[in-house]
Order: sequence, then structure tokens, then C-alpha cells
Amino acid sequence: MPEISPPTAPPQNAHSALDDAQGIAYGSLMAALSIVVLTHLGFVTGQTAGIALLISYTTGWDWAPIFFVVNLPFYWVGWKRFGPLFVAKSLFAVTLTSALAAVLPHYIAFSTLSPALGAILIGALTGAGLIALFRHGASLGGIGIVGLYIQDATGFRAGWVQMLVDAAIFGAALFLLDPVAVGWSFLGAVVANLTIAINHRRDRYIV
Repeated sequence: MPEISPPTAPPQNAHSALDDAQGIAYGSLMAALSIVVLTHLGFVTGQTAGIALLISYTTGWDWAPIFFVVNLPFYWVGWKRFGPLFVAKSLFAVTLTSALAAVLPHYIAFSTLSPALGAILIGALTGAGLIALFRHGASLGGIGIVGLYIQDATGFRAGWVQMLVDAAIFGAALFLLDPVAVGWSFLGAVVANLTIAINHRRDRYIV
């Protein structure tokens, strides 16, 4: 996850409300597209999205409402550390991502997509989407919020926190999914987390 926390006071050249809206919309779209690719290939991912996918695979329930519900308890951490605006933006991003992930499969399909390319595509889409969300003071909730909290409090990069959590989720996935699919899934998570850890840092942040 990223290396940024919302500022305590808006900078002089802060994003406008319209800037935030388009940034969150873009980030949510990229995240939802990554979920479409994930479910098409039968892969899994990290943080609460991965937890929701595992529940979806084992129960047959739709991913979108599971993802929305799983994130709810984590908003308390975001509210306590980053304030109501961060939580409101994150809630909007999670809701929009959930809605788009439910709708997009009706408008996009894949006839051919190799697992290797799919894993890289998933990582690239996820990384781009999350960077957009973080730069506009939002996240996709869940472990992302906890990662931001740990990073802000200790300086330990949230991307590395996320990677450790992802490893635990993928370990659990080995008991539920094909090990080959889990391996490709882990490649996608590595691409996403490295993209964020390398490209999203405080000294590169542009408001």
C-alpha cells in the first residue's frame, strides 16, 4: 500500500472537490476492472478484497456486497487516525468499486487471457487505482487503512505491511484454490504492491 497519509490541514494548492471526484472515480474503476480479471481467471488478491473473494468462492455469493460489508469494521481506525473526510472518501470509493465490479461483467468479457499476462494486468490495474485513491485522500478500506495507520505512526512502508498481510491471505487460499492459481495471484499482488511502494512516496506526492 502507499506511503502517504492525509494532511492535517489542506495545503494551499490542495485538490478541488472535482479533482477528488474524478481521482476517486478513476481509482475505483481501475480497482473494479482488476476484480473482473481476477474472477475471470479464478485468482485471489490481498487485503479485504481477497478475503471477500475467498468468501465468494466458497459460498457462491457475489463479491461486491461481501467486499462492502467486510470493510465496515475498519472504518473506525480510519476515522480515529485520519478523520471523517478520509473515511467518507474511502466509503465512497468502496461503494463505487463494489457497484462497478457488479456491473462491468455485463459489458466486458475475455475470450483469451493467459494467466501470466492476467496476473501482471491485475497488479498494474490495482496499483494505478490505489495510487489515484491515495493521492486524493481515500483508500479501499480494510487493511489499506491499517497499513496507512502503521506507516504514519512508525514510518514502516504501508506497501510492505500489505505484502505481509497478503502472504497470510494467500497461505489460506492454498487450502481453497488451485496452488497454480494462487501462485499467479501472488505475482499480481507483488506487482501491485511494488508499484505502490516505488511510485507513491511522500517526496513524490503532488497535490
